[in-house]
Amino acid sequence: MPDAVPAARILEFFRNGFEHTAWRLETRREYAADQGTEEYQQFVQGVAPPRDENGPWFVNARAQTAQGKRIERVRLVDEPPTDNQRYLLATTPSNLAAGEDIRYLYRSEAEALGIVDGDFWLFDSRVLARFNWDDADRRMELTTDPEHVVWACQVRDAAWHYAVRYEDFISRVPSPM
Repeated sequence: MPDAVPAARILEFFRNGFEHTAWRLETRREYAADQGTEEYQQFVQGVAPPRDENGPWFVNARAQTAQGKRIERVRLVDEPPTDNQRYLLATTPSNLAAGEDIRYLYRSEAEALGIVDGDFWLFDSRVLARFNWDDADRRMELTTDPEHVVWACQVRDAAWHYAVRYEDFISRVPSPM
């Protein structure tokens, strides 16, 4: 049985909860955490988001990757991208500058591969953190259950194989602005 904890606790794993890799699959078309910010509201009005290299996420990501740890993501993108997906494309350079490796896969390609189920983080191929976006408290479920972890590893391997680097993907899509 997975443990349900507030989604904000995920930040703890980036400080001291993983030894080698943190891998994320992002499948949602919209994220309330983005949409609730002033920066996002300005983005949809045509204002480019500023580079954020000194925020807590980026400072910690740099510290983790400087230790040799990997932080990787695959983001699914619709054709055409939603406003939120365009926002994530526009803010990706800050993540890359912090040492993350973010790759992209069109949703249609992911669906053909059977990669569509849920957002999650996978830590060191042993701890799976799945988000429950329907819960008003935005909780996540942590599990080390081998069946769930192996499933996440298989999804990761397929998504990573077919996804393309940001630099290649951004040249294929209309400008995020």
